[in-house]
Amino acid sequence: MIKTFFALALFILTRVNSLAQLDPLYAQYLNNPILLNPAYTGINNRFNAVVAYRKQWASFDGSPTTFSFASHMSFRENNKVGAGLIAVVDKIGDSRNTEISGTYSYKLDLGKNSGEKTLSFGLQAGMMNFRNDLTSVYPRDPNDPAFAFVNESRFNLGAGVMVKTETYLLGFSAPRIIPTTIGQGGQKIQVYGQHFYLLGSYVFYLSEYVRLKPSVLVKATHGAPVSADLNFNLNLEQRYTVGILTRNFTTYGLLVQMNIKDYRVGYVFEAPTNNSLGTPFTSHEISISLAMRVLSSHSSTFSNF
Repeated sequence: MIKTFFALALFILTRVNSLAQLDPLYAQYLNNPILLNPAYTGINNRFNAVVAYRKQWASFDGSPTTFSFASHMSFRENNKVGAGLIAVVDKIGDSRNTEISGTYSYKLDLGKNSGEKTLSFGLQAGMMNFRNDLTSVYPRDPNDPAFAFVNESRFNLGAGVMVKTETYLLGFSAPRIIPTTIGQGGQKIQVYGQHFYLLGSYVFYLSEYVRLKPSVLVKATHGAPVSADLNFNLNLEQRYTVGILTRNFTTYGLLVQMNIKDYRVGYVFEAPTNNSLGTPFTSHEISISLAMRVLSSHSSTFSNF
């Protein structure tokens, strides 16, 4: 089943002709997969909350900054249902995209024991607001429609599917099924297009206290080449994590994380190469997450995912 799922997802991704990458970037996607796939909602049978901030090309004026918040949990008998909330503010120069969505998932147990192997189907729906204030650039003609103030909102719908065990995580999703366009100066501007994500991760138990967790995130959208993020994380005593990552082998980074009881703090530093847009500007991403048991049906142990 897993091989078939992988083959189907890769076929769909390779059939997508590729516009530039418009979705926000997330280096710590394994800490918060719900941002990319609503099927992750409540999948680890706990209450979860994550706050993250990313600064792309830090010393470049007007460079992208992304703030995200996500919270979700499972409920009902045997944690069959999950519900969550996502809020993302993505700013580039004088443009700002704000997204607020609710997520829902329904889970099926495929293993002999509850939570041993879970197949989750997820949906998300919400609103996206695009705001562009080009008046701050002081155009020569203030009445030029190309520099008009824009503040428009659009409905968004997304879907995904995910398989999870304590050894691997595999998901395929389209968090923005409806392409988002707005009008400015008599022209149509695409704010977001359809993006497809294939996420996979596996845990190798090197010893009782050491685990290796490689992961891959493949992204595809119309008009841009297929992109791939590769991560290799080493976890020590389920408390400390260090890792290296690359995006299309043009950007490389270092990841460090630490778990303190129910909390986790993570930081990523990225540096581009000469083959990457943004040289020589570095990027930084920090996240703070909480995963805890709040219902009697919730799991009392931490999940690898």
